[in-house]
Amino acid sequence: MTNSPTPADEAALLASLPTGLYIGGAWRDASDGGTLDVIDPSTGRTLLAIASATAEDGAAALDAAVAAQHDWARTAPRERAEILRRAFDAVTERADDFALLITLEMGKPLAESRGEVAYGAEFLRWFSEETARISGRFAMAPDGKSRLLVMKRPVGPSLFITPWNFPLAMATRKIAPAIAAGCTMVLKPAALTPLTSLLFTQVLAEVGLPAGVLNVIPTASAGAVTGPLIRDPRLRKLSFTGSTEVGRRLIADAAQQVLRVSMELGGNAPLIVFDDADLDKAVDGAMLAKLRNGGEACTAANRILVQEGVAEEFTSRLVERMRAHTVARGTDPTSKIGPLVDEGTRHKVHELVTSAIADGATLALGGHPIDGPGYFYEPTVLTGVPTHAGILQEEIFGPVAPIVTFSTEAEAIRLANDTPFGLVAYAFTRDLNRGLRLAEELEVGMFGLNTGIVSNPAAPFGGVKQSGMGREGGAEGIEEYLETRYVGIADPYAEALG
Repeated sequence: MTNSPTPADEAALLASLPTGLYIGGAWRDASDGGTLDVIDPSTGRTLLAIASATAEDGAAALDAAVAAQHDWARTAPRERAEILRRAFDAVTERADDFALLITLEMGKPLAESRGEVAYGAEFLRWFSEETARISGRFAMAPDGKSRLLVMKRPVGPSLFITPWNFPLAMATRKIAPAIAAGCTMVLKPAALTPLTSLLFTQVLAEVGLPAGVLNVIPTASAGAVTGPLIRDPRLRKLSFTGSTEVGRRLIADAAQQVLRVSMELGGNAPLIVFDDADLDKAVDGAMLAKLRNGGEACTAANRILVQEGVAEEFTSRLVERMRAHTVARGTDPTSKIGPLVDEGTRHKVHELVTSAIADGATLALGGHPIDGPGYFYEPTVLTGVPTHAGILQEEIFGPVAPIVTFSTEAEAIRLANDTPFGLVAYAFTRDLNRGLRLAEELEVGMFGLNTGIVSNPAAPFGGVKQSGMGREGGAEGIEEYLETRYVGIADPYAEALG
């Protein structure tokens, strides 16, 4: 495929996709024949109609996962690792197809979609390498009268609920460690962007993932389908990426069965620029942290805190950089920012901007929806944003940069921590001691020092406070799918020594 895919390329890719539910190793229609339309956010037109699962289909998917769990848990670690490695190779080989599909259903520019494919595929490779490293320990009890055997076992059938903004990476980040650990799964992808998950499922089947290990149930009725699964005593694990509001409800539901839960929830990331920062690096970092995915990321810089001495210069540079970003359909080679995912998201972004201006902020750039087909919004910079403004309290999920000034390090830390969220923070300073202080004082699960991007498959991704619990990626990621079992063994010498 060329760097600029043609309408014929798009049509051919869409025509090749499965459109059913994947249950027990077979593609099938929804039990009631229902479908959901997947929309291209750059045009508002339907890309495909796919099967929309019912509660009955969800039950069938869990049945398949439960039936496959015993044999899958006993599968040799090396065999599970080889499946993941073949999946990595297959996704990498089909990177153009995955990137185009992500752009079509989510909207981001092709260059960013290619980046997501590389990032998402890396979870497959990383956890293929972690599979054979699952270990336990054997020890003598302190009193010498028994032996202690500690072993790790797969948690069991797991339910994954993934978001729309990174349709490949959010799936591989959950599926890869579950495969590595020996867990079977039911995946409910986001209704806005399910096509990438269907293509990925097809690839996993082609590389030899056994029937029933992964079952995929897109649906337009998420609560009606996932609710009964969460209440089913056979389910052992729930992993969700999405808003804190939905996460709270899922945690409450999961408490009824005392499920293991992993929650990657909302963020309100501060990006702090100190007077001594390298401004070139700071502006580059702010562009990455703010505009990756068009701002539609939980790691996006939601609040840009700039020390007074460099505020004017930093703001001027940021405005010019954002002004130069072309807003266009993601398949356009000039596109730097694609559409927002739907009209509701665009409306919320514009409400936050207009509310901030009403509260006293100054519009330095942009600030309006773009007319025409699709859900586009201008790159926007707001200055003088008062600390009580709603735009500093909620995830923006759009290409909008609110700038707040501060005078001292202590004030910056106070402002950064003044949120119920704690996913990630970024800071730019040449003072290493200050950077180390910030790493200890900021209430976040991840911290980017002199960088605007922290996501890495080899690192633990996750937050504190209302940004969630558990970690994905890194050596920690596989632990979310393992339970610890202790075996007490009688002293093997007791009888021999009389």
